[in-house]
Amino acid sequence: MNLHIRIRRRRFLQVALPGMLSLSTTLALGSCSKSAQNTATSNINPSDIKTKVLQMGYQQAGDLVRVTGVLEKRLEPLGIKVEWAQFAQGPQLMEAMNVGKVDVGSVGETPPIFAQAAGADIVYAVGSKRTPETGRSSIIAVPPESPIQKLEDIKGQEVVFQKASASHYFILRALQEVGLKISDIKIRSMPNVDARGAFIEGRIPVWVSGDPHYALAEKLGRICVIKTAEGLDSPGGYYISGRKFAEENPGLLKLVIEEIDKIEQWATNHRSEAAKLIAPEQKLSLDVAERIVGRRTFGRRAISPALIQDQQRVADLFYENGVLPKPVNISTALLSSDLYAAITPTTISQR
Repeated sequence: MNLHIRIRRRRFLQVALPGMLSLSTTLALGSCSKSAQNTATSNINPSDIKTKVLQMGYQQAGDLVRVTGVLEKRLEPLGIKVEWAQFAQGPQLMEAMNVGKVDVGSVGETPPIFAQAAGADIVYAVGSKRTPETGRSSIIAVPPESPIQKLEDIKGQEVVFQKASASHYFILRALQEVGLKISDIKIRSMPNVDARGAFIEGRIPVWVSGDPHYALAEKLGRICVIKTAEGLDSPGGYYISGRKFAEENPGLLKLVIEEIDKIEQWATNHRSEAAKLIAPEQKLSLDVAERIVGRRTFGRRAISPALIQDQQRVADLFYENGVLPKPVNISTALLSSDLYAAITPTTISQR
């Protein structure tokens, strides 16, 4: 599988919370005092951390964890530096992880399956919470002037999305629901960041995409959504780690998952404040940022047999439809039960 890598490294400069945020918001983000953080980190066994640099990968849609600097604040007492690399979409992030450029990164359900098929030695670290509203930010869309009015009408059409991304599973399942196959459409693989402009100009007949690209096209009035991913039987996204990193740094990985979950739980109840944080970072108007955050599901859930069974179902579907050249066994990308117990915070283990 040839997946083009575009790695853009940069050191993260901690960003002060914008002045528009209230004092209560600032206190919420910094609820753990420095002494409390020191107490928490002092309980970590030094043998559970073998690195002094944590390489985090994030996608074009941005990352609230990076913007708020919560990892930097938590890991500084341990002398661990956080470096961030941005990727167009999940497949590019997975390829970078495969060559050791990323330790931990967030992707949808599909990229790790294709990474496994390509031989990447990765592991599922933690899953994502799902609700009945999950999927509102992922869409199959056409230009407003398109004659296509329903999903059945895309038969024979060129459909643009990034292969091996979450959009790949979305379009496959959506086609199944209306009695079509993946072979009934003409696939053109293109990252969302590259496809957005062409779609807005009306040069892409059918687009499978998501936020922030969806919200930007929506703001311009240049998109007609024919289906969202609400109700899609997807297990959801994951934070993925390189196996060697996870096995050598369980204590560090637990701290990372704790901070990710805490900031996402905060965002669930403070969506307006979260939007104000990401708007300047992604160079978005506040109303667009509010749309993005308003549609997003925040929160983590532990890796469990039921979750892995759902993930296996996705992998099997790709193979059965000829998208994967060979079956993929999800269990080969799991840690031992002892290691999952070591890296999974008790606050999310039963979610």
